[in-house]
Amino acid sequence: MRRVHHGDTVIDPYEWLRDNHDPEVIAHLEAENAHTEARTAHLDDLTDAIFTEIRARTQETDLSVPTYTVHSPGDTVAYWYYVRTREGSEYPIYCRVAAGGGPGEPPDVERQIPGEEVLLDANAAAEGEDFFSLGAFVVSPSGRLLAYASDTSGDERFTLRIKDLSTGELLSDEIADIAYGVAWAGDTHLFYTRADAAWRPYVVLRHRLGTPVAADVEVLTEPDDRFWVGVGSSRDDAWIVIGAGSKLTSEYRLLPTDDPEGQPRLVAPRRQGVEYDVEPAGDRLLIVHNASAPDFELAQAPLEATSHEQWEPVMPHTPGVRIQDVSAYAGHVVVSLRRDGLSGVHVLSRNDDGDLGPGADLTFAEPLFDVYAVGGPNYVTDTVRIGFQSLVTPPTVYDVNLSTAELTLRKQTPVLPGPDGRAYLSSDYVQERRWATATDGTQIPLSIVRRADVSIDGSAPAFLYGYGSYEISIDPTFSIPRLSLLDRGFVYAIAHVRGGGEMGRAWYENGKTLTKMNTFTDFVAAADFLIAHDYTRAERLAAAGGSAGGLLLGAVANLAPDRFRAIHAAVPFVDALTTILNPDLPLTVMEWEEWGDPLHDADVYAYMKSYSPYENVAAVRYPAILATTSLNDTRVCYVEPAKWVAALRQQATNGEDRPILLKTEMVAGHGGVSGRYQAWREKAFEYAWLIDQVSSTK
Repeated sequence: MRRVHHGDTVIDPYEWLRDNHDPEVIAHLEAENAHTEARTAHLDDLTDAIFTEIRARTQETDLSVPTYTVHSPGDTVAYWYYVRTREGSEYPIYCRVAAGGGPGEPPDVERQIPGEEVLLDANAAAEGEDFFSLGAFVVSPSGRLLAYASDTSGDERFTLRIKDLSTGELLSDEIADIAYGVAWAGDTHLFYTRADAAWRPYVVLRHRLGTPVAADVEVLTEPDDRFWVGVGSSRDDAWIVIGAGSKLTSEYRLLPTDDPEGQPRLVAPRRQGVEYDVEPAGDRLLIVHNASAPDFELAQAPLEATSHEQWEPVMPHTPGVRIQDVSAYAGHVVVSLRRDGLSGVHVLSRNDDGDLGPGADLTFAEPLFDVYAVGGPNYVTDTVRIGFQSLVTPPTVYDVNLSTAELTLRKQTPVLPGPDGRAYLSSDYVQERRWATATDGTQIPLSIVRRADVSIDGSAPAFLYGYGSYEISIDPTFSIPRLSLLDRGFVYAIAHVRGGGEMGRAWYENGKTLTKMNTFTDFVAAADFLIAHDYTRAERLAAAGGSAGGLLLGAVANLAPDRFRAIHAAVPFVDALTTILNPDLPLTVMEWEEWGDPLHDADVYAYMKSYSPYENVAAVRYPAILATTSLNDTRVCYVEPAKWVAALRQQATNGEDRPILLKTEMVAGHGGVSGRYQAWREKAFEYAWLIDQVSSTK
């Protein structure tokens, strides 16, 4: 293919791989899979060993902490909702049991108890399918109906079904080809979204139960290709909340659920560069916004507000404290934020008039952690649920008393002994925060974990992970599969590079569009830090990233191929310029505010061409590379890693000891395979490949 933009002509010899309906393309991908299988056959025993370790350490028959939910406030209809997993089953089972004694202590549901209702057994729903994923699971306000949406190919286009929970029967209302987001208005109306050919959710529709789907009404259609839409409901079920947003701008509409066929009211018109979220809070609205507040602030507005001029600050902007989200309850408000590079939960009181009082952060003793407000479905409550974990502490669920901030432990994910019988002890591991110096002097945080008995003398193998886009933070969380690396002597590090959201909005702004190169040089600086401080050596350093993190890995492979022994790039965005040049491809126009618009801006074109991995493949010795992708991925098309691998094979000077491999899941999407055992097996293979590579001295 010949491509001409801004006076620059590019001949792309591998663009023919884009047509996934071409038998030659499918044959090519299958041949690549066969080649990868042959080149990695020697890893079967190690893959089996790691899979066995993951499975042994995981409590396969388990359940979530039950959540108390009141239906139809004022009535006595209440349930405890929870999710079961069973040994040997790929997917969860969604359950509930009637709550006769009020919110109190969650019931003991370690074993099936009388009165348990199975709302949805995903294993039964997935029977006969190679892939299964839920895009919605919402019980109606009365508790009588369940709306759930499923995808059986991985393309994130779902079929919505309605189940009568009193009879177990499916209603005739079945809606195909919906996107994410489903909301109930009473038990009579459903709101949902649909995506266009570019996979942009562009319309919110309303369905009245019992009527033909063809009669569904368009509630909001978004004509601007930069914007997507979403729909949800307020915690008190009083409002349908309809949002439209781009990467930089947002606006919201509210519709009373007791008037589902009415006209949604605009809370505040969109203003370019202003982002805001809306949380109905009884007699007022709470607004998180960035108008004149780069790290966002919390404001309140009248319930009937129609303009930003009605916003009144209640938690003013503090530079360096990134306010992310707010959840309103009758007596308190819970704010999710980031401070000093870590996530946080801040609780404010409300008086009898609903006014917000002083607040404080929940505090934790560990130096690194991830804490998040799980929240709760009930507007009137004395407690909310939070999740906590760290690199050494498994996921832990607490109930927080909103008045006293007292934490009640509800559950910590068990980590069972491995095949060797050794119990997991967090004291066997060390986590720490270190800082690498970027090329411009910026200090880049690293989160590092290792076994306490691993020597810091340069001899250990190491694994460096990164992402760095969309203001997404990669927090220091726990992972059972990661133990298979740590217990083999690996140092595991996360590079919190610019482009992510770890250090506030400026951290993101300095790693996007025409500053994107900072993301890549920050990652190299992180690798240099690990090497210079004797955590590892270049020949023992592996790196990994997925999606936009795959772009990071591809760019770094061109920028500093000598820093890494092996790279795993998952669903990698490695042909970024080709994709962002084509407005007809999925998501492209929406991405222009993240990457820039190379179609109309010559400077953006030149800048993207300077770092896009596929555009910059050279005749050098690269690290060993494993690229994994999925045929039905709608976010990063399989063709990007397929072309990248083909170009690398053509030009790289790697020997047999540094293979360049492509592995394509033929029935899966952006998240890879869907079943948990399949996912463990895939992770075991990826880790086995990296372990094998960094064990080589060639």
